[in-house]
Amino acid sequence: MAVILITGAGGQLGNELKAASKSYYGYDFIFTDIDTLDITDSERIAEYIRNTRPDWIINCAAYNLVDKAESEPEKAMLVNEKAVKNISEVIKGSECRFIHFSTDYVFNGSSNIPYDENSVPDPLSIYGRSKLAGEKAAMIHNGTIIVRTSWLYSSFGANFVKTILAKAKENESLKVVFDQTGTPTYAADLAEAVMKIVAGVIRNQIAFITGIYHYSNEGVCSWYDFAAAIVEEAGLTCKIIPILSKDYRTAARRPFYSVLEKSKIKENYNLNIPHWRPSLQKCIKLLR
Repeated sequence: MAVILITGAGGQLGNELKAASKSYYGYDFIFTDIDTLDITDSERIAEYIRNTRPDWIINCAAYNLVDKAESEPEKAMLVNEKAVKNISEVIKGSECRFIHFSTDYVFNGSSNIPYDENSVPDPLSIYGRSKLAGEKAAMIHNGTIIVRTSWLYSSFGANFVKTILAKAKENESLKVVFDQTGTPTYAADLAEAVMKIVAGVIRNQIAFITGIYHYSNEGVCSWYDFAAAIVEEAGLTCKIIPILSKDYRTAARRPFYSVLEKSKIKENYNLNIPHWRPSLQKCIKLLR
């Protein structure tokens, strides 16, 4: 029976993997979060991996407070790089397969065509730099897949969808930037894609091909479009007003364009990816 260790299981993606795992039988899932396994503790993670001997490690643990990272870079690097290095150094050279997640924020947003896996990263923020450093740390182990995703949301945890819903119930209008373009990703869709990859490899239906992959829902929108869709799908009357990024200052700079090109993961792992709008509808139904 394959042992699958999932770290950071208390977050959006970790919780969605918990939910998705219920449809996959014959595997031994171990779900941990910081209260049960602090992956920033190198001795603890080494002991834990030696004791549990996982066949797969799916690392969902991350520091993802984009603006706060600008004032606490050490904490961002500790979780997003050092903790990843702790895992990859323990399993280096072993048969254990490692799936780690990164972000569209590794790019500077100056492109006008979707970023593929060969696009050169150039992060604008501490958060983006810490995630890029984490990618390099994950690749210490040669049995690694890195999945870059974007604009992640879920019925679990704190995210843009929940923030807009809460604010739209309290306000007649909201200002949202319209000059940043990307693609929302429903964490439940990403979790299901990950489980299809894991199960397909275990059953020898698909090959485990290491490297960097991009995964987001299909389609393209701005944060303004996304907010307007959230309000519409929830049946709220709040008016969404488009504004420029320069009129909404944040501590961290964001890429103006961060659409991800997804052909590689679709072809290598035979995945069908839903469009962002139907996935948003599913999430909002759950939140109701």
